Amino acid sequence: MAEFVMYFEMGWQHIVAWDGYDHILFIIALCAIYVMEDWKKVLVLVTAFTIGHSVTLALSVTNILHIPTKTIEFLIPVTIFITAFSNVVRKQAIPEKIQLNYFFALFFGLIHGLGFSSYLKSLLGTQTNIVAPLLAFNLGLEFGQMLVVMGILLFTGIIVNITGVKRREWNIFLSAAIFGIAVMLSIERLKDLISK
Repeated sequence: MAEFVMYFEMGWQHIVAWDGYDHILFIIALCAIYVMEDWKKVLVLVTAFTIGHSVTLALSVTNILHIPTKTIEFLIPVTIFITAFSNVVRKQAIPEKIQLNYFFALFFGLIHGLGFSSYLKSLLGTQTNIVAPLLAFNLGLEFGQMLVVMGILLFTGIIVNITGVKRREWNIFLSAAIFGIAVMLSIERLKDLISK
């Protein structure tokens, strides 16, 4: 039980720590178009993201799947700017259908899971039974993501309901800011990827 708690704590601390800011940016981009009343839709999206990254995390940790770290580090900000850009060009302020967001959450979650794998591999070392640590780590990641989601939904509620900023304007502002950061990260990591 102590080991489970340890990996659970590592999971949620990893997602809320500064070194996980690119994953936080993705979650914020994914949730930027929602408010607290949409919490059920957001819960489904974040769970889809968790499912996606759990699959590739398991495949990577068990050495079934191996993609170079520099490639993954480049692809992660690409997922962020695609999601943020989609928010900016979205026509309506209130999302009626979220099929595209489900796709982003699930498919891009696969990429983000590979980003977590190096960290988890270093924690597991030569341990042979990885099911319980993997489950605990993933549950911790989900918990950490939900903390981030609750924070962004509360902050959005304050901005939209108290300051009177229109929901669509807030979506565009937040998503455009994330888009800009993600483009800069992508360029920086592309240089790392193509350099010898």
